[in-house]
Amino acid sequence: MSHIVTVLDAVTAFEDYMEPTSAELDAIEREMPVILADVDLLDAHIAIIDRTPTELDSRRIRRARRRALAARVALLNRTAAAGAPGGAA
Repeated sequence: MSHIVTVLDAVTAFEDYMEPTSAELDAIEREMPVILADVDLLDAHIAIIDRTPTELDSRRIRRARRRALAARVALLNRTAAAGAPGGAA
């Protein structure tokens, strides 16, 4: 019979490296508008999951989808501008 203690030692040996780095936190911060827009779109879809969508529900989904796409385009534009030589897109 093996004990969990042996597994625990292997897992906690890398405990210092399990936290996100500053670069990873910065990437999450840059992507936060996209994440929030996707959450809004998901909320709109969840709201109608057990009923027939009304016209208002359809509008909410369309608006949320447009905001999600706009957030993705803005993120791509910022990424492309940052990677372009001279800082220009």
